[in-house]
Amino acid sequence: MPIEKLTQVTPEIVRAFEKLIPQLSSHAQPPGVDALTALAESPHSQVFLARAPEAENAIVGSATLAIVRTPTGRHGWIEDVVVDQDFRGQGWGKALAEACLEGARALGLREVNLTSRPARAAANALYRSLGFAPRETNVYRYDLGE
Repeated sequence: MPIEKLTQVTPEIVRAFEKLIPQLSSHAQPPGVDALTALAESPHSQVFLARAPEAENAIVGSATLAIVRTPTGRHGWIEDVVVDQDFRGQGWGKALAEACLEGARALGLREVNLTSRPARAAANALYRSLGFAPRETNVYRYDLGE
């Protein structure tokens, strides 16, 4: 399964995110050229793209490895994993998560975290199968508004 790291933003990539982000969240706006370029150029993120050869090499999924530095070290967070609804259940999510883990290993990170809503049963099963273990924690959100 071809997975590539986002290094340069093209109109095709912008269109792919316009299609994928609404499938991830009804509240999020797809990133434009500037936001995607900032992600591609940032030392604090790696964005991975899944391309389906059987669909003329179209981008069918994405995942982001965010790198956070805190007083306890550098930590990886997998964020915004999304696979186009027409390609789910074919292993693309696994390939994207594995690409994030490889990116984290290459950076020398000691751990990678992620969150997933309980209702996302397939995603949660995938993460467990990859070796992610649930943590005893609460996740809180404080909405700063926009």
